[in-house]
Amino acid sequence: MNPPKLNLHFDVCACTYGHYPWDEWEHHALAQGLDAELAGRGRLLIREAFNHGWTPWLQSVCGWGDDGAALLAFAQRAPKTARVQWEILMRTDGLRGDYRPRSTEWTWGYLRADAKRLAAKLYQQAIVAALRDAARQAAAIGEHLETVNPQPH
Repeated sequence: MNPPKLNLHFDVCACTYGHYPWDEWEHHALAQGLDAELAGRGRLLIREAFNHGWTPWLQSVCGWGDDGAALLAFAQRAPKTARVQWEILMRTDGLRGDYRPRSTEWTWGYLRADAKRLAAKLYQQAIVAALRDAARQAAAIGEHLETVNPQPH
């Protein structure tokens, strides 16, 4: 089965029930042997990141930057950690708010300690990934310039 193509610019009106990008990811994850419950949670995470307009860097963490490949690899490598992380992201609507202790009221801008720790971890990972990508791009530009304008030795 070919990996799904998650495209943030898809035409939602052109999709049919059961064939949205998040559905395709779930089918692919199941075909790759991911537990059905965890594949369903991953599907919900991808869908919510899109439907609720989570920040672009967090949408990328939730599969939109690489067609869900890292999300699937993470779930396969560390299913318990993925389950906890995804539950926090869903509970906080993408790290936007949370429930205060002993309250049933969700509060915008408030995050419990576990969500703050996850936010710090994900921010750090996003920064490292961005720096890695920038270094790759700089190296590619340097290689291109060397072929276009070779320097005499």
